[in-house]
Amino acid sequence: MTPARTGTPASTSARQAVAAHPPELRAAAAHLGRRRFLTVTGAAAALAFAVNLPTAGAASAAELDAARIKSDPFTLGVASGDPQPASVLLWTRLATSPYQPGGGLPGNRVSVRWEVAHDQWFTRIVRRGTATAHPEFGHSVRVEVPGLDADRFYFYRFRAGTWISPVGRTRTAPARSADITELRLGAVSCQAYHDGYFTAYRHLAAEDLDVVVHLGDYLYEYAVTATGGARDYTDRRLPAHYNRETVTLEDYRLRYGLYKSDPDLMAAHAAHPFVVTWDDHETENNYAGETPENDVPPEEFLLRRAAAYRAYWENQPLRTPQRPDGPDMRLYRRLHFGRLAQFDILDTRQYRSNQAYGDGWQVPGPESEDPARTMTGQTQERWLLNGWKQSRATWNVVPQQVTFARRRDVPRDDFKYSMDSWDGYPASRQRILDGAAGAGVDNLMVLTGDVHVGYGFDLKADFDNPGSRTVGTEIVATSVSSGKDGAEKPANWDNLTTANPHMKFYNGRRGYVTVTYGRSQARADFRTVSAVTTPGAPVTTAGSFVTEAGAPGLKPA
Repeated sequence: MTPARTGTPASTSARQAVAAHPPELRAAAAHLGRRRFLTVTGAAAALAFAVNLPTAGAASAAELDAARIKSDPFTLGVASGDPQPASVLLWTRLATSPYQPGGGLPGNRVSVRWEVAHDQWFTRIVRRGTATAHPEFGHSVRVEVPGLDADRFYFYRFRAGTWISPVGRTRTAPARSADITELRLGAVSCQAYHDGYFTAYRHLAAEDLDVVVHLGDYLYEYAVTATGGARDYTDRRLPAHYNRETVTLEDYRLRYGLYKSDPDLMAAHAAHPFVVTWDDHETENNYAGETPENDVPPEEFLLRRAAAYRAYWENQPLRTPQRPDGPDMRLYRRLHFGRLAQFDILDTRQYRSNQAYGDGWQVPGPESEDPARTMTGQTQERWLLNGWKQSRATWNVVPQQVTFARRRDVPRDDFKYSMDSWDGYPASRQRILDGAAGAGVDNLMVLTGDVHVGYGFDLKADFDNPGSRTVGTEIVATSVSSGKDGAEKPANWDNLTTANPHMKFYNGRRGYVTVTYGRSQARADFRTVSAVTTPGAPVTTAGSFVTEAGAPGLKPA
């Protein structure tokens, strides 16, 4: 979340970076259709946007003898994600020098061994195998390990030559029919490296959680100075190529190398499986579908989007169905945790209509209220509503990106709405709420990021009538670091809490949220740190709320 688009030309650094796209790919983009320009053989080969394993020509390239790797290739740690009852997805990426183009490795494939065990000392190994780190995929490795027991912790690690990765801990999901009594998650969002330290992640790593949900803005495209921006390093200097906006595939890969080398972030990934979805900054601030923030030719933006999506998949613990096809990537998906919870993870960036009235906070009107406007696109919306019709879960949880509840900026008749949030797409929001009601979803909880503050909302049948029926709740996770230290009560606290009586909590510090789902209630704990511009701040609980199964609405715990 940053200020509204201005319609001004792209920055000089961004235009220079755009020019770095291979000319043959830019030429192909300019002359081929939007759905074809990166799937035609010649164009795809230019940036290796193949969606299968590398083709015969690439796979026959020389293999690097891992024994010749002279320094630690596991500098970016390990991760797991999208737990299933019988399998886990494991991830790592080889990079001896993560701040250098190519990660410090030559353009050869590398064989990587992996192990999964019942114990952290690996005396009881249950699965092992070998995977290939292909340079075409940034030397990333992902392994979908089958044949595991449901609802169980496992430990895992990778080996390349004589090097052994850090040990990660993951957990399989319960069986679909399992009648479990509790599920505990952590929710995080918005981690601008240049705004501060990832202290919240160190505390999150120590929490007793089943899964972590990342709600977007895993990285930011903005420049990072040699001293790390607000981190104000005195013991190191970052390379000059970070001090520009990310546009090309190499730019995004390098930026992930910077972020994922953070020890607190690595600790959280090693401690818990993650379920991730993106927002805007993984590509570009406030983009909407195929519409960029700045005035660049559409083919140039789609090249950038393709590069961003490719780097996102390479650097996140995502399964094969999420592998991108050029500038397209199906990120929305469904996970089940026994009969207790169904997660419908949304993508509210790739398919949305352009923001009304030029974006930002605006007075609503016919443009924003057009019934044809969509936040999710028709296909994703239909998928969500049909999934609810088939749900038998106690809790239907929707991890997504931007504020879902209505949010007026002032308690007066001249109020404005954020056009980048669901307030800019009210017809789309109403279709979602009507779909939940039609499917008989009693316990709807929306999980949100984006806004760099913690909110707790009741979702109302009629937001104009505070006394109308509460149909669900929304928990908004504050940022990990974006916005720097923040404040317990931001400057607009009085206006927002007065203008929105369905807002039950508002706090502007950094941190995360934990949510514990049980059979009779769900409890949200807003966990905050006092500062991120200096490392090591302690964590406290700023507020705790419960919502009862069958009787939605947030009440102080």
